[in-house]
Amino acid sequence: MTDATDVQAFEDGSAEDRELLGGKGANLAEMVGLGLPVPPGFTVTTEACREYLRTGELADDLWERIEHQVDALEEKMGRTLGDVEAPLLVSVRSGAPASMPGMMDTVLNLGIGSVAEEGLAAETDERFARDAHRRFVEMFGEIVLGIDADALAGVRDEVVADAGVDDASELDADQLADLIGRERDLVRGETGEDLPDDPREQLRAAIAAVFGSWDNDRARNYRRMEGIPDDLGTAVNVQAMVFGNRGQDSATGVAFSRDPSTGEPRPYGDWLRDAQGEDVVAGIRATEDLADLADEMPEIHAQLTDILQRLEEHYRDVQDVEFTVEDGTLWILQTRTGKRSAQAALRIAVDLVDEGVIDEDEAVRRVSPDDIDRLLHPQFDPEVDYEVLTTGLAASPGAASGEVVLTADEAARRGRDGDAVILVRIETSPDDVHGLDAARGVLTARGGLVSHAAIVARSLGKPAVCGADEVTIDLDAKTFQVGDVTVSEGEVISLDGATGEVVVGEVDLVEPRPEERFHLLLRWADERRRLGVRANADTADDAATAREFGAEGIGLCRTEHMFLGDRVPLVRRFVLASDDDERTDALRELESVQEEDFAALLEAMDGLPVTVRLLDAPLHEFLPDTEELVAADATGDLDDEGAALLDAVRTWAEVNPMLGTRAVRLAVLHPELYRMQVRALVKAAERRRGDGGDPHVQIMIPLVINGPETAAAIGWVREAIDEVDGEGVDVSIGAMIETPSAALLAEEIAGEAQFLSFGTNDLTQMTLGFSRDDVAGRVVQPYVDQGLLPVDPFQSVHEDTVGRLVRSAVASGRRGREDVDLGICGEHGGDPDSIRFFHDVGLAYVSCSPFRVPVARLAAAHAALAERDDDR
Repeated sequence: MTDATDVQAFEDGSAEDRELLGGKGANLAEMVGLGLPVPPGFTVTTEACREYLRTGELADDLWERIEHQVDALEEKMGRTLGDVEAPLLVSVRSGAPASMPGMMDTVLNLGIGSVAEEGLAAETDERFARDAHRRFVEMFGEIVLGIDADALAGVRDEVVADAGVDDASELDADQLADLIGRERDLVRGETGEDLPDDPREQLRAAIAAVFGSWDNDRARNYRRMEGIPDDLGTAVNVQAMVFGNRGQDSATGVAFSRDPSTGEPRPYGDWLRDAQGEDVVAGIRATEDLADLADEMPEIHAQLTDILQRLEEHYRDVQDVEFTVEDGTLWILQTRTGKRSAQAALRIAVDLVDEGVIDEDEAVRRVSPDDIDRLLHPQFDPEVDYEVLTTGLAASPGAASGEVVLTADEAARRGRDGDAVILVRIETSPDDVHGLDAARGVLTARGGLVSHAAIVARSLGKPAVCGADEVTIDLDAKTFQVGDVTVSEGEVISLDGATGEVVVGEVDLVEPRPEERFHLLLRWADERRRLGVRANADTADDAATAREFGAEGIGLCRTEHMFLGDRVPLVRRFVLASDDDERTDALRELESVQEEDFAALLEAMDGLPVTVRLLDAPLHEFLPDTEELVAADATGDLDDEGAALLDAVRTWAEVNPMLGTRAVRLAVLHPELYRMQVRALVKAAERRRGDGGDPHVQIMIPLVINGPETAAAIGWVREAIDEVDGEGVDVSIGAMIETPSAALLAEEIAGEAQFLSFGTNDLTQMTLGFSRDDVAGRVVQPYVDQGLLPVDPFQSVHEDTVGRLVRSAVASGRRGREDVDLGICGEHGGDPDSIRFFHDVGLAYVSCSPFRVPVARLAAAHAALAERDDDR
């Protein structure tokens, strides 16, 4: 059942009504309150949308209130929908509470028909009126009536070709009349009915269609990518049309109060003279830089610049403004917080603090963990020579190489298979968002810096080069061409979204070096977070990188990685040993090389804790491939050593290795393995101490299931420490909680261990029964798409299952040992949503890969600020 909150005039709302009016409607209302030149209109609210999505129709009482607002709008404008004397045309535009640029539908020039066209022609000219009619038929036909867009485009292309012009903007009045007639014939042939001329019938259908677009594929895909809830709904804004295509004193454009790509504090944007708004976004015509407006329309430029500054001061953030100039009069059609690149987000946040607009808390909130991650994106190696094929607009920073694909569907398919692809398009539309998400980067032949491709690529952190007008695409031949160079689909190209350069072939990339603002913002974040941030690092180089990025220690050193490469023969010697002496000799050599590894690691992390996980991998992983050995045996090509290896492979082979003889279970059979590793580690720590260093060693037992098992393993560790007289070394011994059993028995395990670290990778697999190797790529995404899982549990902690075990284990672990140190070292340690959860349950630290350390530092600060806000 609807009520009066379902329809609201702009002047009756404010920015605080965002959930009800949607972002666009709330900001239109706010601008009206500020006295800015906004065309009058009203909003049909998100409440009405949710009711429509539930029932599938606009309720009669809601329609009565909409008609009442239409009457009021006609009175304000002195015009009437469908009138021949003074026709009123309106736009019908979506506007969700969360910004979803271009993902839902819009209908412009609504209200026109044969009668209104006549009246509009009398006011202006015949060609203008017919062009408005043509635009309406195309938008209404596609969006409301479901006519195939390619079919409509085909009709338009036929008329354009017959007229011998380049596009529809060059058709004269008679040619436009022919086009309108053909398009209406197409509608009649497809639907069996004429396109309605009654403007109120048009309006009712258009509002329903825009509500329905909340559930179109591109909107759903975008919400999934951005984490926007599906139950918000969209508002619909009905607004009097103003026309940027009324002649040379008219224009339309998009302006930002600051550069959304670099953050430079200057107005920035694109505009077109004698055009409607979709011409700018779609890249149909070459746009002009906003700075040129100062020369072409100086008074309008000055007024617009003043409005941009007023809006930025009012909202205390960068604004993205759509504007239209009609016969020399400026109108503001929309403002919203401007989407920006990661580089711009950082600069803008810090600059606004320097300008006294926001405080440091707000600056930390304004930069997302994803922004920090994107600031570490690669760029072309400046030391490498390469030949530039073409240069377009530097629309979204970062660099990438990949195979050319020419459709969004192909990009999505190849991306799902793990292929590196670059999406090359004439221009992108909201229907391409799934391909943009899957591609490493995007190249478009048309479109400016505020085109769809540029905006979406910046929001996704993907490099983009737009408006590369030398690029000609032939979809039938599956090629694109620049001059006399032809590039086929499947060939590799590289692009740099910071310079606009496009190169045939793969270009070496280098990691960026973050600027001082990066480090300043993270220092602010460090002052606010409670969670510690450590790194998962297995080598001294990894540790050095982690420390450079602000890691406060190593939360996970996976020692099995130290057994790879030229160390594999030593492990095989241990496995193949026929007696204790041979096994001891192999361990002695392993101990020697492990000691050197640990010494380098402790030096890199001097003064900080280093958590070393004892061997976790099963021994069969260090043995040759079974099939190769069997094949060699069958052909008689297996020597004695190969025969011994085949016997070992068969001995150690397991049906389910993840749950097999690995980690502490292997040590139960061969405790000398753990003793060897502990001796090597303690010796390395003694050496570091002797050199004046300050080593802090934490030894972690993996895959434990209960207290007795943990106590036995800790006993072997202590025996090994005693063997090398390591009493002077700062050593603590803990356990890894990665089995449901360990989580349930955390109290008794903590009674034995000094610290507990959650290994959420295995804990997720064992709790959900999902093999990450077999299921993650095949099953998880369909589960998320169908609502069977809220998130990918290998990306973000599944709070109802794994999260519940973690929360319970934290509480029971503290009962077992009041001062037990609690952390997490699974891949979830670098995921912002998981970090919020780990903060809430009271862990002491998270550990993640070195390049995720800055992300985790900021995410931990966001969690702390959110908790503080909730407590107020």
